[in-house]
Amino acid sequence: MSMTFDVVNDHLVRSELWSADLKEVLLDELMMQNWVNWLTEFPDGNQFTIPSIGQATVQDIVENQDPQYEALDTGEFNFTITQYKGSAHYITRKALQDSFYGNRVLASFVPLESRALMETLETDILTMGGASAAYQFGYQTAGDLNEINGHAHRYVASGTNQVAAPQDFARAKLSLKKANVPMVNLIAIVDPTVAYALETSTNFINFSNNPRWEGIVETSLTTGMRFIKNVYGFDVWESNYTADGGAAADGSETIDGVVGTNLRCNVFFSAADKEVMPFMGAWRQMPTVDSEFNKDKQREEYLTTARYGLKVFRPENLVVVLSDESQV
Repeated sequence: MSMTFDVVNDHLVRSELWSADLKEVLLDELMMQNWVNWLTEFPDGNQFTIPSIGQATVQDIVENQDPQYEALDTGEFNFTITQYKGSAHYITRKALQDSFYGNRVLASFVPLESRALMETLETDILTMGGASAAYQFGYQTAGDLNEINGHAHRYVASGTNQVAAPQDFARAKLSLKKANVPMVNLIAIVDPTVAYALETSTNFINFSNNPRWEGIVETSLTTGMRFIKNVYGFDVWESNYTADGGAAADGSETIDGVVGTNLRCNVFFSAADKEVMPFMGAWRQMPTVDSEFNKDKQREEYLTTARYGLKVFRPENLVVVLSDESQV
C-alpha cells in the first residue's frame, strides 16, 4: 500500500496544532503610585481633614506706638475615600474538566484582576492633570491658564501644531519656581508622542548647539519608561495613561487663544519630598481577593476589590502642558 499525502491526509495528518502555551497581552510599567503622598493616619471613616495656616505679615514699627496684631489666615483640606473598585471572573467546573488550559486560566485570575485594578489606579492618578467633569479627581479649570503668582500652570504646547517643544519644559520650570516649589527631583510624565517629538526635534539633532544631548539619535531618548537625559532639570517618564484634554475629555481645548485638538495632559511637578507631592491618596482597602465555589452554578468565582481616594493636594506644584498626540 502506498502512503502518499493524498492517502494519509484525511486521517493521519493533523490539520491544526494547538500550542501548550497561552499568549498574554504585553503590559507596560505602572509608576504613578511612587509620586503620591499616601496617607498613613487614616484608620477609619471616609473623610480626612488637614488644617492649614497662611503666612505671617510684616509691618512698619513706629516708636512708642502699639504694633497691629493680626491673626493668621486658616483653612482646611478635605480628603474623601470615593473609589470602590472590583474585578470579578469565573470558570465553570465543566470548563475546568474539559479544557486543556482550564487550570492555567483559573490561576491567571488573581494576577490579572490585581493588574487591572492597578491600571485603573494609574489612570485615576493621572486624571488629576485633567480638567473635565468626567475626571472626578481633576483640579484645574479647562480653557484657563490656571495662573498662580502670575504664571500659567496649564497651557497648550508651543511647538508647531501644538507639539511639545523644549521651551515648554523651561516654562513649566519657571511656573513651579514662581510658586515657591523646590527645584529638586523635578518630574515630568509625558505621552510617548512627546518623546518622539523631542527625539526628532531639530534643536536636539543640531549637536553643535546642544553638546549635552550628544548620543540621543544613537541610543534614543528613552530607556524603558525613563528618559536617559534630563530636560531643563526634569527627569522625564513616558506613560500611556495620561488624561485627555478638554472640558469634555475629548481632547479639544482652547487656552489663551491657542486652539488644540487631540490633546494629552502631560504633568510636571517636584517630588522633593512626601509633603511637597502634588497628589494625595489613601487606601481604605488594598486589593483583596475573595474566592469561592458556587455550588448552584457549579463554577469557581474570584473577586478582587479595593477602596481608595485621590485628590490634588498642592495645586501650586502641578503644571499641565497639553500636546497634540496626532501630529507625530
